[in-house]
Amino acid sequence: MNVKGIGLFSGGLDSILAFKLIEQQGIEVLGITFETPFFSASKARAAARRIGLSLFVVDFTSEHLRMLRSPRYGYGRNLNPCIDCHTLMLQVAGRRMEEEGADFLFTGEVLGQRPMSQGRQSLYVVAKNAGYPDRILRPLSAKLLPETAPEREGKVDRSRLLDIQGRGRKQQMELAARYGIDSYPPPAGGCLLTDPMFTRRLRDLFDRRPDPEIREIEHLKVGRHFRLNEYRAVVGRNAMDNATIEHLAVSGDALFRMAQYPGPTVLVPGGGDEAARLTAAGLCARYSDAPRDRDVLVHWIQDGKITSLTVRALRPEETEKMLV
Repeated sequence: MNVKGIGLFSGGLDSILAFKLIEQQGIEVLGITFETPFFSASKARAAARRIGLSLFVVDFTSEHLRMLRSPRYGYGRNLNPCIDCHTLMLQVAGRRMEEEGADFLFTGEVLGQRPMSQGRQSLYVVAKNAGYPDRILRPLSAKLLPETAPEREGKVDRSRLLDIQGRGRKQQMELAARYGIDSYPPPAGGCLLTDPMFTRRLRDLFDRRPDPEIREIEHLKVGRHFRLNEYRAVVGRNAMDNATIEHLAVSGDALFRMAQYPGPTVLVPGGGDEAARLTAAGLCARYSDAPRDRDVLVHWIQDGKITSLTVRALRPEETEKMLV
């Protein structure tokens, strides 16, 4: 009997171990991982290469953004809708399971490891709302959870699954040693929706742009951000920021650079009105090496046209009021 399982694969130790547990039963395993502007698949890709796992990488940004605006189960400490996000991942993985003719889904979740999203009730809710309540297996904690269809059908040997629970990592590390797994990333999130500064900026963007473009979300990852009424200014903090800001600029955007002194690149998406442009130029001078007590020249670049603006650096107390 050829049995096939599709597992959510993050590239962390728990997901690696889940794959090993299923694979050692002679089951064909495929991995699926996800990426959006808020988290990448780089860790999963690297880990999959190390262990020889066939991995599907799915960009589900559009579906994820729709969910993010109004998650059924709300947010965590910041703007992280963990229960709804995981439900969506399993829904998409379930579609792949059906396309591939696979028998079940599985994850590296551990009962009680994350109090909000990996409690017994949360695991049940996620499986039920994903649409596959009896086809989602958690190999690391399976003996502590209700038996699933693949176990009842004899496709997975329940006796060879585990009963790990809680936030400790000792059992996983011992299991990794037995499998000869000596390279795995630390248990870190990597999701920007858990970052307080990023989510503050994202809330500000959502308040003014209910359906932002992807590039507008990318803006939030770089520089300092200032609210200029209905416009926004992004101010580079270093050479890397400046290069990224230049790369993200498109037709209609306004860029600002100092004419005579070292300083940041400043971006105003959409170009801004006259007041916004003058403020952005003042921000450019504020974070440059220009003197604070005299007027200086700032170049405003938009659609290939360069205009010189004469401004004075904004005072720190002025910029603090605008900081997002």
